[in-house]
Amino acid sequence: MQQHIDTLSAFIVGLIFGLGLVIGGMTDPSKVIGFLDIAGQWDPSLAFVMGGALIVGVVAFRFARQRTTSFLGGAMRMPAKNDLDPRLVIGSLLFGAGWGMAGFCPGPALASLGTGNTKAMLFVLAMIAGMAIFEGIERYRHPWQGDSSSPR
Repeated sequence: MQQHIDTLSAFIVGLIFGLGLVIGGMTDPSKVIGFLDIAGQWDPSLAFVMGGALIVGVVAFRFARQRTTSFLGGAMRMPAKNDLDPRLVIGSLLFGAGWGMAGFCPGPALASLGTGNTKAMLFVLAMIAGMAIFEGIERYRHPWQGDSSSPR
């Protein structure tokens, strides 16, 4: 029974997140690129979406740090690492470059799949290919560690 509640909760939260992305305009690549084009015709409206998300995140993390279990009874796993390493910086730069070129980041691209947007489909396929290539490289570099999804 708990498995069904967890699955339903994840679905509802994902649906709310996806709707927020659509309502906030994050699924419209032209709006995103307009926001990132600070030298041209800059559209600052997404700054309000990001600011709202930042406020919600700060408040949520403040409460989450005080808890030992989630609302559904699972263990709370908060990040223990808070330093900047080269992998994080390089990954952030690649993420930003991809976001600026395509106008999509992973969440909005997945939400845009429901609209049949061809650009979103191509982006998601490229994203999956990139994740598979990364996984292959990590398994080649660290064959003894098994699952590369665990933190290093």
